[in-house]
Amino acid sequence: MASMREFVKSVATVLPEIPKPKRKPSLNERLLWTALALVIYLVMAVTPLYGFGGPGNQSDQLAFLRVVFASSQGTLMELGIGPIVTAGLILQLLVGSEIIKLDMSNPDDRAIFGSATKFLTIIVIIGEAAAYIVGGALGALTAKQSFVIFFQLLGASIVVLLLDEMIQKGWGVGSGISLFILGGVAQTVMWYTFSPIVVPASPGSTQTVLFGFVPSLIAAISAGNVTSIFVRNFQYPSLLTFILTVVMILVIVYIEGIRVEIPITSSRYRGFQGVYPIKLLYVSNIPVILVSALSANITFFTRLLYNSFGGNTSGWLKYLGEWNNPQSPSYPTGGLVYYITAPQGISQTIADPVRAVIYVAFLVGMAVVFARLWVEIGGLNPRAVAKNLIDAEVQVPGFRRANLSLEQMLNRYIPILTIIGGIIIGLIASISDLFGVFGTGIGILLMVDITLQYYQMLIKEQIEEYSPRLAGILGAK
Repeated sequence: MASMREFVKSVATVLPEIPKPKRKPSLNERLLWTALALVIYLVMAVTPLYGFGGPGNQSDQLAFLRVVFASSQGTLMELGIGPIVTAGLILQLLVGSEIIKLDMSNPDDRAIFGSATKFLTIIVIIGEAAAYIVGGALGALTAKQSFVIFFQLLGASIVVLLLDEMIQKGWGVGSGISLFILGGVAQTVMWYTFSPIVVPASPGSTQTVLFGFVPSLIAAISAGNVTSIFVRNFQYPSLLTFILTVVMILVIVYIEGIRVEIPITSSRYRGFQGVYPIKLLYVSNIPVILVSALSANITFFTRLLYNSFGGNTSGWLKYLGEWNNPQSPSYPTGGLVYYITAPQGISQTIADPVRAVIYVAFLVGMAVVFARLWVEIGGLNPRAVAKNLIDAEVQVPGFRRANLSLEQMLNRYIPILTIIGGIIIGLIASISDLFGVFGTGIGILLMVDITLQYYQMLIKEQIEEYSPRLAGILGAK
C-alpha cells in the first residue's frame, strides 16, 4: 500500500493540473468561469471529429446513454464525461470495499484519491477511445482516420477533465460533471420540445412529420387533427410524453423539498437556534450517475464483443447481449444488457412487461447499493456528520456535545433515509424511462436535482459574499 501511495504521488507531479486561485474569486468571476466552461463544452459537443465522415447507415449504438454521459455522436464530445464517471466509479468501489484503504476524512488521503482518480481517468480515456474505434462505434475507419480520431478524443476528454477540475478547485460554481450533464439534458429537452426538423413518419416511410412537440402541436391544431399529437409513432415527442415530463419535474421538485429537520443551537453565537436539515433524497443524484456508468460500460463492452465476433452470439455470449442489426442496431434485443436498459417508451413497455419490471428492479436495487457506498465514501455517514457539527461548535438540544452521542442520534435518520432515498430516485428514474419522458427519466432527475443544487449554491454564495458572519452561522446548519 505504501508503494502504491508513492506511485500515485509521483504520477501526480507529471499530470496536467489546474492551480487553485490565489485569492477567492468573487461570485461574478466564478459565474463567468462557469459559463466559459459550459460554452467550451457546448462548442465541443457540436464540433465534428476531423476525418470522420459520419456514421453513414450505422445508427448510434449508445444513443440511449448519451444524455447521462453528456456526449454527442461524431463530435469531440463522443466520450463526454463517461471516462471521468467510470474512473470515479471504479475507485469508489475499491475504496468502499476496502480493497484500497483510504481515510476520506484525512486531507492527505483525499489528495491521493483525487490524484488516483485523475490518473485512472486518463487511462480510461485511452481505453475507451481505442475501444470506440476498434469496436465500430464510429463506423468503419481507415488506419489514418483511426489515428487522427483517437488523438482528438484523447485531447478533448482531457480538456473536459481539466474544466471539471477548474470548477471544483474554486474557479467556478459546483462541479463540471453536474454542469455538463445539466447542459446536455437541457439541450435535449429543448430539442424535443421546439425542434422544427422534418423526419419520416415511420421508418422507411415517405410521409414526413415535424419532430418537436410544439411545432407538431401547432401543425396538428392548424390541420384540425389534435388527436394525432396525443400519441405518436417511433418515439417522437407527443402530448402524452410532454405532460408526463412536466408531471415528473413537479414530482421531483416536491420530493426534493421533503426533509427531516433536527433542531440545533450554537455555542459560538449565543441565542442562535436553527435546524440541521437531512433531505429525504439524502444522497442526491450520485447513485443514479453511478448506476448509469455501470450499465453504460456493461452495454458498451458487450456490444464490442458482439461486433468482434461478427454478431455470432452462440454460446455464452448470447447471455450477455444480442442486437438486431438489420432493424435496430442501437438497442439490445436479448441477454443481460436487454434487461438492464430501459424499454423505448410506452409501446415497448406494454409489449414486454417482464423487461420493464426487471429494469425497474435493477435500477432501484443498484441505486440503493451505490447510495450506501456513497454515504461512506463521501463523508456523509453519521460519524462524519457528527464530527462536522462538533467542529462547527453546534449541538443538538437534549444531547451531550460529544461525537458518540450525536452519532447515535444521527443513526436514527441517516441510514434509513439513505435506503429510502435510493429507492425513490431509482423508481423516479426507471418509471420515467418506461413512459418515455423528454431527456430520459434519469436525465430529467439529474436536470432538476442539479438545477436545485445550483440555486441553493448561488443563494449560499451570495450570503457568503455580502454577509460572512451570517454565512458562518448558516454554515452550522
